[in-house]
Amino acid sequence: MLEGSILQKLETAHRYSKRPIQYGVYYKNTLVSLCHALEDHILTDDSTPFVITAFQKGKWYLQEAERYADIAKKSCQVVIMASPDTGFAEHPTSQLPNVNLVPLDPADPVAQEWHLIILSQKYTAMVICQELSEADYGSSGLPASDVERKFYGLWTFEPELVKETAELAISHIGQYNSELAKKLKAHKDTIQPHLVIPENLSAVTSKVVDYLQTGQVNISVSTATRYQALDHNLVSNKIQAFLRMAQILDAANVTNPMAAAEVVVLAETIGQLLDLPAWQMKRLRLAGLLHRIDPLQRAESILSPGTSTRYQEDAPSCPLVPGAQVLRTMPQLRAIAQIITHQTEWWDGTGEPAGLTGDEIPLESRIIALVADFQWRINQKKTSQLNREEIFAQALEECKQLRSHRFDPKLVDTLALLVMGLQQGLDVPLITPKISASMWLLNNKIGSESNISEQMSNYGK
Repeated sequence: MLEGSILQKLETAHRYSKRPIQYGVYYKNTLVSLCHALEDHILTDDSTPFVITAFQKGKWYLQEAERYADIAKKSCQVVIMASPDTGFAEHPTSQLPNVNLVPLDPADPVAQEWHLIILSQKYTAMVICQELSEADYGSSGLPASDVERKFYGLWTFEPELVKETAELAISHIGQYNSELAKKLKAHKDTIQPHLVIPENLSAVTSKVVDYLQTGQVNISVSTATRYQALDHNLVSNKIQAFLRMAQILDAANVTNPMAAAEVVVLAETIGQLLDLPAWQMKRLRLAGLLHRIDPLQRAESILSPGTSTRYQEDAPSCPLVPGAQVLRTMPQLRAIAQIITHQTEWWDGTGEPAGLTGDEIPLESRIIALVADFQWRINQKKTSQLNREEIFAQALEECKQLRSHRFDPKLVDTLALLVMGLQQGLDVPLITPKISASMWLLNNKIGSESNISEQMSNYGK
């Protein structure tokens, strides 16, 4: 990272923190898709955000200047940083009262960065990257195609990280225009994105995935190998969009913020006890990370069958659950969507959404349902006077009372083996998923819905 750049300052601030930042490498076309999706969400939303961008060069800004005139109409403040080119300051967009240009010195390390920082009361988002140097490309040399240019950095919806980056950007702007920096800080301080609105986060996530899908279709490079690299970069970022959404929704649940990570550990341990194949373990892990992605899903509707009003009586056998349906936009995640959709089915057929019974329910759905409930019960008892072993025993006993009614009895027996190990000191450490490197979660079987029916028929034989 270039010394003095915003990305480098952010990395330094988090280098030894409990939650170090995870970075990735992004092709230019991936970043274009990400930024256009986030920018277009500004145009369709009513949150009037505070926006800071860095375009590297003025000519890149001029290509987007008309677009930014529309963005300015929907924003409280827009700041554009770039090394100035002819016409940079003369374009009509630059004259708008809530648009401020910051002409960067070409030697400024920020002139090698690509930023889009969005702060609003309803959501936050940012892309912050730095272009790789010629030395970074190594023996392959500089790319022949513009779309193959690479950038190192991250993108996220995480409010605190976006706010921190905005503060770093404003501080850097202060080196050029101290009065503008003061005005920007005052604007920023009026925006306190402390509340995650799931529906809004779902909308922006869907838009990101749609734009990445379009970028994937429009790739045009000379060789199949290079196409595959670009394609994988786009697919990886579509998965990241869903994982980031799920991560923010989890963190927003202050009473149980580690639910996804803990469910994944428990589900994988159950899977190991059942000797599930590696591809199915990957699918189980991804379903566990995303199992709370449906914004309309609430613990009460899961614990009390028949009380939800989300589904009509004439609903199809695999209903369009809002959160899970978003996943179906990616062929690679359709099986995950099916697993999540049916995690609220009950063993005796009284659950939702399709009233499936017994082995008709996907195995992964049954595992996620059981361990999510078990994790929830453990979390509820953490503030009690019970010790570790007593908490596990009591949570297990409550799950046993629902065997053959809500839960698969064989899986309850497997959970009992796991609890026995936990009571005897078995350690199942939490591992935070590396969202910036999510391609490992996919293979040729993970997205196949047909494999689910195969496992349903084979399990228990």
